[in-house]
Amino acid sequence: MCGICGVFGYSPQSQNEKKQLVRKMMTRLSHRGPDGEGIHSSQNAILGHVRLAIIDLEHGLQPMVSRDDRYTLIFNGEIYNYLELRKSLESKGVQFQTQSDTEVLLQILIQQGENALNQLNGMFAFAFHDNQTGQWILARDPFGIKPLYYCIAENEIVFASEIKALLEHPKVKVEQNFKALQHYLTFQFYLNGETLFKGIHEIEPGFYLKGRAGQVEQTIRYWDTSYQVNFKKTEIQFKEELTDLLDDSIKIQIRSDVPVGSHLSGGIDSSTIASMAAVHFDGEFSVFTGKFQEGQAYDEAHYAKLVAEKIRANYHEVIPTAKQFVDLFPKLIFSLDQPLAGPGLFPQFLVSQLAAQHVKVVLGGQGGDEIFGGYARYLIGYLEQALKGAILGTQEEGKHVVTLTSVISNLSILKEYQPLLQHFWKDGLFEDMDARYFRLIDRSPDILKLITDDAQNSFNKEEVFSDFQNIFNHPDTSSYINKMTYFDQKTLLPALLHVEDRVSMAVSLESRVPLLDTRIVNLITSMPPKIKFKGGQGKYILKEVTRKILPKAVVDRKDKMGFPVPLKEWIKMGVVRDFVCDTLLSKTCRERGLFQQNALEQLIQKEGTFGRQLWGALCIELWSKEFFSTK
Repeated sequence: MCGICGVFGYSPQSQNEKKQLVRKMMTRLSHRGPDGEGIHSSQNAILGHVRLAIIDLEHGLQPMVSRDDRYTLIFNGEIYNYLELRKSLESKGVQFQTQSDTEVLLQILIQQGENALNQLNGMFAFAFHDNQTGQWILARDPFGIKPLYYCIAENEIVFASEIKALLEHPKVKVEQNFKALQHYLTFQFYLNGETLFKGIHEIEPGFYLKGRAGQVEQTIRYWDTSYQVNFKKTEIQFKEELTDLLDDSIKIQIRSDVPVGSHLSGGIDSSTIASMAAVHFDGEFSVFTGKFQEGQAYDEAHYAKLVAEKIRANYHEVIPTAKQFVDLFPKLIFSLDQPLAGPGLFPQFLVSQLAAQHVKVVLGGQGGDEIFGGYARYLIGYLEQALKGAILGTQEEGKHVVTLTSVISNLSILKEYQPLLQHFWKDGLFEDMDARYFRLIDRSPDILKLITDDAQNSFNKEEVFSDFQNIFNHPDTSSYINKMTYFDQKTLLPALLHVEDRVSMAVSLESRVPLLDTRIVNLITSMPPKIKFKGGQGKYILKEVTRKILPKAVVDRKDKMGFPVPLKEWIKMGVVRDFVCDTLLSKTCRERGLFQQNALEQLIQKEGTFGRQLWGALCIELWSKEFFSTK
């Protein structure tokens, strides 16, 4: 795990000046790579790298240059199948000087160019440069586990693992991107590679950029989720294949020359990963979790302990506090580069900090909800779908339909979602699938009440909905569950992975996510929805294959929390209330002109209120303070 940055193209700056610029960018990324750094320059490229050493600790230094000095690679991430790829390359006469996955990636790119991308099983962001022709590739892994940003600064392409490094370039201006702000206010994440910084773009998951010198010539998608459903396989066959793939994914992802542990929340995703990984470590395996002391609604450590005891793991626990939230949160916003997702990033950081005291690599269960259909809102959507079919006699999905009878036994999971149900069904009942799901995930009706009239008048809901539709209505997806999970895999999942990357890298910890293996995803997306989402039961197929290895209480639990933070309790009094008031009711916030101060005051005064409105406003204001000169 590392940080990469660089500049492609020609500029009037001297080579020494450009090197100094890239060194400044590397300093911004130093937390990502405390074990070493390197820089390489050629006629039209300066490439910088900071290293967190995981495999082949003594070698594998970067930038890595081919023996003939023609090709240069800088790489962030891990190629899990590097041993298999190395063996294949060696059979063709390729010789290696190190034991690193970096050299394997360099050699396969030299041999096959961009065609190598579909052979890689891993998490990665890399820059590959041909010093002879000036051609380059910037690529990102299929799910967006590792970040990569770029911008065009006159005749140069500037790129880096984090946005803050790009801001070191004198030609990169710090301006707010209102289109991305619309996305954030609606979804709490961004679509289509947009960022909150005007002119700075994120390379999307499964894409690579190809160019020469300071020009982007092509943007190419090399991998996408396929939803060609296989009706020939039986449920038993799907279970057997999933079991084998989970086992193999974990086996290759625990490859490391440093200690490995696992996050363990007590949910089925992290419990599966920890349980299947622990058998490879002969009792020397550590797991890490967090809980709050504000009541059972914020504490699922009981389930994590059940799993830890069953797998005989070393159990480590952290209890975050309100004071830590106030002290850390502005720094976390800076680490993120831009607001994303919900309050879970705060305890995630502290659990990562705890893990970093014991291991250098940690496994996690990210992706389970988006792959296996685990969110409660999927059941809400299907409840309406089933009602529509029962009342109107329609079958929009043909073979994919979930009937009202089949879904009833699983409705108890929605007990805590009554407010969302009331909002969802107050209008628009039985609309088209895209309109219905958009309404389920749209956060803007509440937070728009807080922004000024001018900002509201500029907010283009139709444009946001159109951006949403272009992703949601994937041509391969006729099933509602596949449309919902596809959208979340392409948007929400990269946002959650962004958070995981930043909170782990902030403490120089490598985070790996074994569920996000393209082989696993391809299997699940080929599964008939009647099996995958049987009776409206989230993660049905995953639960079935893990019943033999997990405690029954974990597999059958219906109270998964998602790491909630007791902000509703903390906002009533004390340091959190003071922090929120000092931030949102300040003169600086008022002069920024985005929020209505009266609306903010009324919201804060509400007893025990700390919902998405206040969260979104707080994140935007803290981001503005961190990155704009008008602090």
